[in-house]
Amino acid sequence: MIHITFPDGSVREYEQGVTGQQIAESISPALARNVIACGVNGETTELNRPINSDAKVELYKWEDEEGKHAFWHTSAHLLAEALKELYPGIQFGFGPAIENGFFYDVMPKEGDIIKEGDFEKIEKKMKELAAKDEPVVRQEVSKADAMAAFGADGQTYKCEHIDQDLEDGTISTYTQGNFTDLCKGPHLVSTGAIKAIKITSVAGAFWRGDANREQMTRIYGITFPKKKMLDEYLVMLEEAKKRDHRKIGKEMELFMFSERVGKGMPIWLPAGTELRLRLQDMLRHIQKRYGYQEVITPHIGSKNLYVTSGHYAHYGKDSFQPIHTPEEDEEYMLKPMNCPHHCEVFAWKPRSYRDLPLRIAEFGTVYRYEKSGELHGLTRVRSFTQDDAHIFCRPDQVKSEFLRVMDIINTVFTIFKFENFEAQISLRDPNDHEKYIGSDEVWAESEQAIIDACKEKGLNAKIEYGEAAFYGPKLDFMVKDAIGRRWQLGTIQVDYNLPSRFKLEYTDDDNTKKTPVMIHRAPFGSLERFTAVLIEHTSGHFPLWLTPNQVSILPISEKYNAYAAEVAKYLDTKGVRAIIDDRNEKIGRKIRDNEMKRIPYMLVVGEKEQADGAVAVRKQGQGDQGIMSMADFAKLVNDEVAEQLKATENIG
Repeated sequence: MIHITFPDGSVREYEQGVTGQQIAESISPALARNVIACGVNGETTELNRPINSDAKVELYKWEDEEGKHAFWHTSAHLLAEALKELYPGIQFGFGPAIENGFFYDVMPKEGDIIKEGDFEKIEKKMKELAAKDEPVVRQEVSKADAMAAFGADGQTYKCEHIDQDLEDGTISTYTQGNFTDLCKGPHLVSTGAIKAIKITSVAGAFWRGDANREQMTRIYGITFPKKKMLDEYLVMLEEAKKRDHRKIGKEMELFMFSERVGKGMPIWLPAGTELRLRLQDMLRHIQKRYGYQEVITPHIGSKNLYVTSGHYAHYGKDSFQPIHTPEEDEEYMLKPMNCPHHCEVFAWKPRSYRDLPLRIAEFGTVYRYEKSGELHGLTRVRSFTQDDAHIFCRPDQVKSEFLRVMDIINTVFTIFKFENFEAQISLRDPNDHEKYIGSDEVWAESEQAIIDACKEKGLNAKIEYGEAAFYGPKLDFMVKDAIGRRWQLGTIQVDYNLPSRFKLEYTDDDNTKKTPVMIHRAPFGSLERFTAVLIEHTSGHFPLWLTPNQVSILPISEKYNAYAAEVAKYLDTKGVRAIIDDRNEKIGRKIRDNEMKRIPYMLVVGEKEQADGAVAVRKQGQGDQGIMSMADFAKLVNDEVAEQLKATENIG
């Protein structure tokens, strides 16, 4: 008999060789009908794989990320199977599951072109194959046999992958119907669960991501166990198009890109700069209350700095390459991250245990060389500003510092109405301590501190073993936006690596030298990415305290431009941000254009308003609000801002 431990801590006995499906059936027939994958000791696998020793087991349904991954991984193979039948001679690259669906990189034979008009044909073939409910069969083969089999099938990309990437020994393959693929899994037991299918797009992709290699065809798709789920997803996609931050950012004149400046280098326009500065001021105000000291460090650093930190070895290829100064034989790099600079701030003078925790913050701009094909608006750029901070503390202070950072992140989420969020605690692999640095004692203390901090805050965080960074455990926050999409916002990471590499130390109360623990944290992640998420979450309708321009004043003709300027000057004295739209356009056009810019209030001024010293008020999306005095309108705006700022004591 073997012992199976479930996530709630309960333990049951089963015969050796029991499968996840049999475990689900023993618990509940209803559960067994909905389970699609199985987690064994933290590794997701198929429901029909036998379990031969004591294990921790989780049963995954469609609602679980692990379940979706197995579902979409099998769907990628189903896509390949359909393409093999529809396009004889096609060659296959890689076909993974991704966050929303899957893709497969393929090379059709000469003369075959896969285009949008072929999507319906591909979907029909996939549905036909899925309806056969083909078993997905795993097999272990030798590297030589795999090379021979894929070579005989003319799959040159698979053979290259086997030859260059896979070690000698057994290799796992999965077969469904007439299609076999190299794969580690996991998969569904069979294809019958795949009921609703949509091919979403086609694009070009270089083999292995190498711009010097041939360009393949990348086909994206998504599948669901029910047609209703697909219908809901397609509605969400349409809503997402309307909320696209690139579209709204252009309409609101927040940011731009210039080919002359360079790909992935955002330029913040006046309204976007106002938005960004207010975000910074908000977080700066909160951080001051929590004892952070702000610094400014250079945009470049000596290559040796990043060699010392280890970033050059790990991220050198993703950074802009060093700038060489031949006169003095020095090498500098555009700053890829802020942490090494902050280590130098800690090290610049002797530190005592009385100085800890030391909290160093910076809105630091960093640079990463992202491939041009991966750039996407503000969410994937080459230049971005992190709301970065590093806390240097003693091991016994880790929990209290985590609690404080969690308070900051919760405040940010409250302010912006990110009410639906999840948290994940990433810990060491309990069976492999060799790949982590730091003593077992310190790791155990830090991991427990994170777990205890989450419990103390009532945060039901999911624990993932083996997901910790090599330098320490971490806590990540994923929020769902207004239309249900998941975004990672907010991270807290413990680091034993950098303090050791930089030989940081403090004098403890027993007069011995100790190495501090370093905590990385960024509630926004980056100002660029956070702004993109905020735009899409709110559809550009920012809270009144944050929006760049709260009011647009619309004179009905140029005769009233001077009065519009008088209104703007008065509102400025009352702390209300106003602009004047004095274009030579009809008032209806001005109203439409300012609605498009999501300006919360519009003030129409003409002969009557000028005579009465008043303004005709319109509210975004609500239309005419009547005539008001300038004083009453300023009070209306300021009262609304004050009400919004009650969401937290940390701003206002």
